[in-house]
Amino acid sequence: MSATIEHVDEPDAAAHQGHDKHHIPKDGYFIRVAIILAGLTALETSTYWLNFGSFATPLLLTLMTIKFFMIILIFMHLKFDNKLFSVMFYIGLGLALFVFGIMLFTFQFFRG
Repeated sequence: MSATIEHVDEPDAAAHQGHDKHHIPKDGYFIRVAIILAGLTALETSTYWLNFGSFATPLLLTLMTIKFFMIILIFMHLKFDNKLFSVMFYIGLGLALFVFGIMLFTFQFFRG
C-alpha cells in the first residue's frame, strides 16, 4: 500500500500571501511609533516635577488613552487583523470597565 500526495498550487493561497505582505509595516514605522510613545511618556512623567495645576489629571487621562489605543492597535496588531478580533477585544474591555465601575460604586468611591 502506498499513498500518493498531490501538491496542488492554489492560486488563491498565493494571492492571499502576497496580499498579507501589504498589511505588514516596515520596521521604521514601529520605530516612529515607539519614539512617539516615548515622547508621550516623557510628557506624562513631566507632570511629577512641573506644576500643571488642575490640567494635570485631564492631561494624564488623555495621554493614557492615546497610548493605550496606539499600543493595542499597532503593537498588538489589531489594526492589521480581522475586525472580529477588535470587536472581541473591545467587548472584553467594555465588560472590564463595567465591572470596575460597579465595584467603585459598591464601595462608594464617588461620594467624596
